[in-house]
Amino acid sequence: MFLWFAGLAFVLVWHVFRDTAIDYRLVMAGAVAPDVVDGLLGGARVLHTLSFGVVLLLGVMLATRGRRVLRRQLLAVPIGVLLHLVLDSMWARTEVFWWPFFGWSFAGAGLPSAERSVGLVVVQEAAGAVALWWSVGRWRLTEPERRRMFLRTGRLSRDLVA
Repeated sequence: MFLWFAGLAFVLVWHVFRDTAIDYRLVMAGAVAPDVVDGLLGGARVLHTLSFGVVLLLGVMLATRGRRVLRRQLLAVPIGVLLHLVLDSMWARTEVFWWPFFGWSFAGAGLPSAERSVGLVVVQEAAGAVALWWSVGRWRLTEPERRRMFLRTGRLSRDLVA
């Protein structure tokens, strides 16, 4: 389940920040990373915790002191990771979301996206595809130069901001 996280993260970050300089590629990568990494580990693990998102955010802030441009770029990753928690409704899984405050074990914690019904997954993926389709049209990413800029920098064209 990737389109749901990537598409919704892209659109939500645009609508919240209205910033063309954010690296939207990194937002989307951060939004899918918890399922990719924790999926390889066998279920919802550290990347599905609020602690990980906060520590990642603090790490970026501390590591990029005095380097404003790098900070602006790298902040997209923890924003994407934290959005994944929202889109996955992780607050409903107390033991995982609040790890390690309710214990250290992840025993039996499967990936929420893998435990959903097929119908719901199809609806969510379709919503993510629509969000990405809207983004391509909104930012005219079908135009070669705009697409090249986006793929190279993750940024959106300022001239299209209304």
